[in-house]
Amino acid sequence: MTIPKGRIAIVGAGPAGMATALAAIRLGFDVTLFERAREIKAAGNILNLWPPPQKVLKLIGVDTQDLGAPCHTYFENAKGKRRADVQLPEEVEAEYGGGFIGLLRWGLYQRMIDALPPGVLKLDHHVVSVEDRGDSVRLTFANGTVHDADVLVGADGINSFVRKHLWGDEPIRHQRLHLVGGYLFLDKEPEGVGIIAHNRTTQVSYTPIRHEGKWGYEWWVLEACDPSAAPPSDLIGFCRERARGFPKTVRDLLEATPLEHMQRWEIRDRPPLRAWSKGRIALVGDAAHPTSPYAAYGAGMSIEDGYFLARELAAIDMADTGAVRSALLAFEKRRIPHTVQVTQGAYFTGKIFHHCPRWLRPLRDWVFDHTPFLQKMVGDDMPRHILSQLAEIEDAPPYVPVHKRVQAQIS
Repeated sequence: MTIPKGRIAIVGAGPAGMATALAAIRLGFDVTLFERAREIKAAGNILNLWPPPQKVLKLIGVDTQDLGAPCHTYFENAKGKRRADVQLPEEVEAEYGGGFIGLLRWGLYQRMIDALPPGVLKLDHHVVSVEDRGDSVRLTFANGTVHDADVLVGADGINSFVRKHLWGDEPIRHQRLHLVGGYLFLDKEPEGVGIIAHNRTTQVSYTPIRHEGKWGYEWWVLEACDPSAAPPSDLIGFCRERARGFPKTVRDLLEATPLEHMQRWEIRDRPPLRAWSKGRIALVGDAAHPTSPYAAYGAGMSIEDGYFLARELAAIDMADTGAVRSALLAFEKRRIPHTVQVTQGAYFTGKIFHHCPRWLRPLRDWVFDHTPFLQKMVGDDMPRHILSQLAEIEDAPPYVPVHKRVQAQIS
């Protein structure tokens, strides 16, 4: 009988929590994944994944075959003038389905749930207290359950209970933006192209999707909003009005979308944390770095977090509190620079496109239309970032954690 490497408790069964659980189980840990809801529901409808999280999903045992639709992405203005081409090497596009894949969020959740071994997921467990006891962590739930673990991972989203336990109440950053997204299915395979298009105030965009063997498209309309104002009551009318002047392709997609396939949400995040852990407790995913959809990387970074955290913990003795702290700090050192770059980049991109002063918008758009600025900022920098993340994801043993590699370099 194999002796587990240690006990890991995870709070929150979204992509971050499930990825952490799957990665840790694969490396020999005794894992329990707690979810406060009585059933798992996807937070949102449409989704895109870059190659690094696709690679992680495959490594942690998730079926990625036919997971999403291949997509090569371009940035354009509302009239169709190309501003940037997000170019990845041909071999990467061939292996990972274009620059990224389009899918429905529930499709990802289903694949991850199916990969979990029986008994790992505990639904209807609302954590009400956390106690770091030095050599272990104790969780108490509203249903009276008490659970002890060697490490607690908070994967419980932007309103994380575990984050609040570590650092108290912190304000959510309202980006004063909102998004209406929808999807529809087609009888034929769409062209593998996604268009991110802007006029002076609004983004109207689309990418192909693949879900349960069906082809289709996802689209979204994004603009500035007043968070205190009432949401639009007529989503299709709201989107139809804002899509005027954009290419007919996206307007036709919008008109063909069933109302029940549309959803609106405000874009919110939090300023980056300087640390994600204390003692034997760590954060992953939106609990650590909630991210604007402008990055198209929120769920993807959450999946990566789980993989890298499990790898660091697998290289230590979980009974050694000092070693646990070193592993969690090594995890932070690896992940915080990456996630800050993405989350802050998404935040400022939203401000550039949607909160630019009226008098400055014509100049901004002239620069985007007639100079390589956007190509360098998005078309060139994003692929470099993606390739650097792909290179970090490895699966060949033996695995040497970051802090030991650094020590070896110094000595």
